[in-house]
Amino acid sequence: MRLGSVFYGGKVRVVSPLDDDTYLDLDRAAELARYETDTFTNMQSVINEGDYGIEQAEHLLRRANKRAFVNAEDVIFLPPLMPVQYRDCLVFEDHLINCLKGFGDPDPKLPPVWYDQPIYYKGNRMSFIGHEQDVIWPNYAEFLDVELEMAIIVGKEGKDIKPEDAHEYIFGYTILNDISARDAQMKEMPGQLGPAKGKDFDTGNILGPWILTPDEVDHPVALDMELRVNGDRWGGGNSSSMQHDFGAILAHISASETLYPGEVIGSGTVGTGCGLELGKRLSPGDVFELEIEKIGTLRNRIVKP
Repeated sequence: MRLGSVFYGGKVRVVSPLDDDTYLDLDRAAELARYETDTFTNMQSVINEGDYGIEQAEHLLRRANKRAFVNAEDVIFLPPLMPVQYRDCLVFEDHLINCLKGFGDPDPKLPPVWYDQPIYYKGNRMSFIGHEQDVIWPNYAEFLDVELEMAIIVGKEGKDIKPEDAHEYIFGYTILNDISARDAQMKEMPGQLGPAKGKDFDTGNILGPWILTPDEVDHPVALDMELRVNGDRWGGGNSSSMQHDFGAILAHISASETLYPGEVIGSGTVGTGCGLELGKRLSPGDVFELEIEKIGTLRNRIVKP
């Protein structure tokens, strides 16, 4: 099952796609089914309900009342949710090596700690936008880049999570585009703290269009990923090449730290999933599409005021 958040009819609605053209408004479907619930008023409420929320959604989809149908062309996509907390990892070896070469290191060697544990940073959870929304070029940057990533949504509270139990804490999987100002990032890197303005600007994080529920994939996930710009394939790979899978990531992050429902954790960019690796950069007006098998395609345009 896939779930998303859209603006339609003057309010935010949680929907599930029946096909490319028709979505089911789950709150309206619950009302028509005479469910006394506010589960589907927003995605965070669905997440907070845990397995019961998913079961209710599946039941409504099986019945699929036509009076709750919404035409895809009539909605505005939002991020599936605004994260409670946002972290982004760096677990694809090819991507990191390629980027270090792009930054000028002809023969990069990764530190042992990268292989020993997941490396991550905490990003700006307030800067997220959704599918088909415009990215606004930050006024201090000249070199903008896309980053093709998979992300998980934390589904329940947990601390000191064991890797083998991690799948129980995942509400779903989605696509993350971590837009990066490479020139600002290169300037900051010698300071050995951050990233900061290389990543932090309004509209700089994109999530969606759908959250794929865990019952749709095996664990660890192995899904094809592809990046296209203006219709041309730039690169991509498969999520199975993560050095540390999401089980290891959740175990590491939750060590002596509580994770909460609604947190978003990115995988980091898949190998050849950004322009820096390929000697390419974005231009104003470019349209980029990030596609992950079973989840869908996240499409946005970048504009420079």
